[in-house]
Amino acid sequence: MAKIGRKEIQINEGINDEKVRVIDANGNQLGLMNLEDAISAASSKNLDLVKIAPLANPPVCKIMDYGKYMFEQAKKEKEAKKKQKLIDIKEVRLSVHIGENDFNTKLKSAIKFLKARNKVKAVVRLRGREMARSSVGFELLDRFKNACEDYGSVDRPSKLEGRSVVCIIAPKTAENKT
Repeated sequence: MAKIGRKEIQINEGINDEKVRVIDANGNQLGLMNLEDAISAASSKNLDLVKIAPLANPPVCKIMDYGKYMFEQAKKEKEAKKKQKLIDIKEVRLSVHIGENDFNTKLKSAIKFLKARNKVKAVVRLRGREMARSSVGFELLDRFKNACEDYGSVDRPSKLEGRSVVCIIAPKTAENKT
């Protein structure tokens, strides 16, 4: 038995059913056959008998070149993986008593992350007695979100998580920029 991803594929002698429905290499149905007859039909054409629908009653097997089939499957998986878009979440940490220039520096880095199509997690750490006035952290994040408005939209609104106020800003897509 060979494995493709998580599926196990049975071929030739690995198939343990008595009767199988057989499809030839051109896609024509040969009908219901004994397993031995199906394997001999495949080997006479120098091809393999591959079980493609194990849950069908009776199971469906196809006569094909197994090596070529494996290559095509690997190629499809590689293409699917290539088309996946990985989005990183970059974190920008702010404090309640941040200066104007430091705020602008953090804002520039957040804008750079958004332009690079990454999400930005803005975090305001609250220390000691700042926890009693968490509203100051929410106000700072609101100011930060408003400054990032041209480059990103709020993906997850401001929320108190432990000793931090957290907000996630997603980059604007091409449709949203207009």
